[in-house]
Amino acid sequence: MIQQTKGAERRPASSTATGGWSPGQFFTALLGLVVVFALLWMGFLYLRRVTTASAVNALVAIIWGVGGVAALFTLGNMLVEALSRTWRDRLRPFLFVMPGVGILFLFLTIPTLITFYQSFFNNNTTQFVGLNNYIATVTDRSMLESFRNNLIWLVVGTAGSVILGLLIAVLADRSKFETIAKAIIFMPMAISLVGASVIWRFMYAYTPPGQSQIGLQNAIITSLGFQPQSWLTLQPWNNFFLILVMIWGQTGFAMVLFSAALKGVPTDLVEAAQVDGATEVQSFFRIVIPYIQGTIVTVTTTIAISTLKIFDVVYVMTGGQYGTSVIGTEFYRQFFTNSNFGYGAAIAIVLFIVISPVMIYNLRQLQKQEGF
Repeated sequence: MIQQTKGAERRPASSTATGGWSPGQFFTALLGLVVVFALLWMGFLYLRRVTTASAVNALVAIIWGVGGVAALFTLGNMLVEALSRTWRDRLRPFLFVMPGVGILFLFLTIPTLITFYQSFFNNNTTQFVGLNNYIATVTDRSMLESFRNNLIWLVVGTAGSVILGLLIAVLADRSKFETIAKAIIFMPMAISLVGASVIWRFMYAYTPPGQSQIGLQNAIITSLGFQPQSWLTLQPWNNFFLILVMIWGQTGFAMVLFSAALKGVPTDLVEAAQVDGATEVQSFFRIVIPYIQGTIVTVTTTIAISTLKIFDVVYVMTGGQYGTSVIGTEFYRQFFTNSNFGYGAAIAIVLFIVISPVMIYNLRQLQKQEGF
């Protein structure tokens, strides 16, 4: 027994157990990665040639996408595990981070750089025109109208969503029907802005006087003896009618976050303020609002970003006509409708520049709240 034990102690341990390098596992995983990449490329070529939808093609796409990612992670982890302990600890975090970073670089960073390069060329990207496209974005009448409308969306849309969301959150928390009320207010969030736009387009529907009014607004005012109105062509008020659609959809988002923040306010602070003689309104503005200030800033900047890049509501309801054009619809019109690729790319870059400061500020606020 003693000899067997000593023999076992002299038996060398595996390289994985001791943290050493395992050449066989390393090259096996490396070969597997090459094979998987080749199969993924073949699947990509196959799916690109497909022109008809079928169950077989859907099954191939699922196996190609989900199975390919799973195989890459499995073989990548196997490759890292074959290294020494020091390199294993250094490379393992990058193994799980790099695919996401690579996808962002491939589908966001590279297209952004290509768009920026394209913005310095003419309509068919054959002649370099310098800053002419950018000069046109700040001098063209339609673009100036788009900037004005985006500013209206930014101020009215953001303020309306935040104020209504906070007001409903406060009132719902004191109601016996809190769950039902919040569910009803949050329900529009389950609908895309395109679907919401279609719904509200029917509500704003207009038919000439004397005919049956299928739009809710016109049905109401005609029942009161007034003439029907073409709400979506009534300038400049049609912009506010469009903004109402977004407020309807975003109020539920703001309400949920504000409701969660309000439940985190210590009741002792509010009660102490009321004991000291503060009214309910004073305690709300001097204690509750400062306490949830971080949430208010985050919600405000998030909705502000949505208003700056608004497109779907305007495109579905008016197509950017009747003085409702915004930067997003103007970019679509120039790039896809007019095939003015250089000018359209410049508009896209301008929109990116406008949104970037708000996004950076939002990220810094999340970092302060340890959101990351």
